[in-house]
Amino acid sequence: MSDQPHTPLLDRVHTPEDMKGLSDRDLRQLADELRAETISAVSVTGGHLGAGLGVIEMTVALHAVFDAPKDKIIWDVSHQCYPHKILTGRRDRIRTLRTEGGLSGFTKRSESPYDPFGAAHSSTSISAGLGFAVARDLGGEGGDAIAVIGDGALSAGMAYEAMNNAGHLGKRLIVILNDNEMSIAPPTGAMSSYLSRLYAEEPFQEFKAAAKGAMSLLPEPFREGAKRAKDVLKHMTVGGTLFEELGFSYLGPIDGHDMEQLLSVLRTVKARADGPILIHAITKKGKGYAPAERASDKGHATAKFDMVTGEQKKSPSNAPSYTSVFAESLLKHAAKDPKICAITAAMPDGTGLSKFMERYASRCFDVGIAEQHAVTFSAGLAAGGMRPFCALYSTFLQRGYDQVVHDVAIQRLPVRFAIDRAGLVGADGATHAGAFDVGFLANLPGFVVMAAADEAELVRMVATAAAHDEGPIAFRFPRGEGVGVEIPADAAPLEIGKGRMIREGSQVAILSFGTRLQEVMTACETLAAKGINPTVADARFAKPLDRDLILQLAADHEALICVEEGAVGGFGSHVAQLLAEEGVFDHGLKYRSMVLPDIFIDQAGPKAMYDIAGLNAEHIEAKLLDVLGVARLGSKTA
Repeated sequence: MSDQPHTPLLDRVHTPEDMKGLSDRDLRQLADELRAETISAVSVTGGHLGAGLGVIEMTVALHAVFDAPKDKIIWDVSHQCYPHKILTGRRDRIRTLRTEGGLSGFTKRSESPYDPFGAAHSSTSISAGLGFAVARDLGGEGGDAIAVIGDGALSAGMAYEAMNNAGHLGKRLIVILNDNEMSIAPPTGAMSSYLSRLYAEEPFQEFKAAAKGAMSLLPEPFREGAKRAKDVLKHMTVGGTLFEELGFSYLGPIDGHDMEQLLSVLRTVKARADGPILIHAITKKGKGYAPAERASDKGHATAKFDMVTGEQKKSPSNAPSYTSVFAESLLKHAAKDPKICAITAAMPDGTGLSKFMERYASRCFDVGIAEQHAVTFSAGLAAGGMRPFCALYSTFLQRGYDQVVHDVAIQRLPVRFAIDRAGLVGADGATHAGAFDVGFLANLPGFVVMAAADEAELVRMVATAAAHDEGPIAFRFPRGEGVGVEIPADAAPLEIGKGRMIREGSQVAILSFGTRLQEVMTACETLAAKGINPTVADARFAKPLDRDLILQLAADHEALICVEEGAVGGFGSHVAQLLAEEGVFDHGLKYRSMVLPDIFIDQAGPKAMYDIAGLNAEHIEAKLLDVLGVARLGSKTA
């Protein structure tokens, strides 16, 4: 096959053990073959390309020098783990990446013993690595702990909390700073500037030569060599001072694509390290594949693509994405209201705020991978009289929950939370599925929580949030395309806590919250052929609930079914609480709540994931027939 590269050395490597007899020259060839295989695989599957290409040499060197799975190699975020998977017995399945029943796009403990710690969110590797190191020293599983963390991930406070603790404990722990000056978006903040200064003040080749020369001294008189290396670099810059103050021995910067340097440093560290050590490696995201190197995001996340041209094979859109609808709507409000500002945490593209940043640079803030800070920063902006929109993915908002409660909700500050990736998300699987935000926000006093049923409703909710100054407000919307409804040019704000009737029926009512409304309507079409005509309403709000609407639906129907794209404890639970408190169940209402099941659902296509969740049209139809006690009509029906 044309997409299968020639890989004679890689063909012999089924586990890292097979690399142990290879010469350094062989390892360089193996890296070339591994790069070719990674590009080939991702061209077929789509996925995260640039990050893996940036650590090809590092992956080979780590597995050549260390002894996984006894030694724990922990990839921060783990976008970059595809080459690691290829070398650790999963090459035969690498073209199943991110598909139903296939390999995860991230490290996953249940998938392989070579994945010691699951990841997908950023800045956890040093904490986990320290845990492994302490467990080892307390008599647990032996071996080294090696955390590979990117410079973008160092914008999160958790990385410093871990380094501070590691420096205090003094345990042998190896941290590799994979510094490519670029996470998903160009990294922002003082840490990024500090890392840049470590090698920007002198030509990088001079650093490379200095580091290489110094490293050659390390194996024999180690202490003298280490002192020389440190002194050489310190005379050039203040390199490593911050890390040394935190208690780490600092080595670098080194060239993360120079196999000779990598092997020399890693072998020395393995033989000699007696405490926490940080190796600062300079790499290039997308390295070795010209289309990725040229791309603005260095090939961070791609669809399937043509290997020769790099052109991505994206299917044509029938409707705009929810993310783009949110972004365009916010731009319109910002044009009229100079107090509107936007905050994102290292995801300006993913949250749709890139255009906002271009047009209103002084009012758009990418705070780095720092959701806790993003939330409290937004709270400060609100307290200062601005109208902040804090745009985060649902699962990333979880990282700032204490700040949502303590800094926003208790103070009733009007922070607007734009929650993207609500519900199930497909290829990224459980780590990125927005299942819990309704549950953890709707129980907070004074919070307004909305979910858009379609893109027109989303535009109305942006308008509602922009006009709401009385306290915190959130609106959620899914990944992917809208349903193609007409979008109002000048949407008016919604009345807080008021839902809407979609269709009048009898006997049973369906109360939908969010974009499952389309599936509800599909189910109603099928039911109509069976002589069943449900009432359908769109709740719009999980908090405050539309009491009048809900109680009227309960009074006029023998059964009420709630449908939502969230875990138990969310919208349906609040409706049940209202009905119970009002004594409705005392008089025999049949009530059901359709929610995400009590499991983490692995990656698959969105429809397949909702099949597993039991939230597609056929499941809604079955639930309704069941609650009415109607047998499903078979072929005997006249």
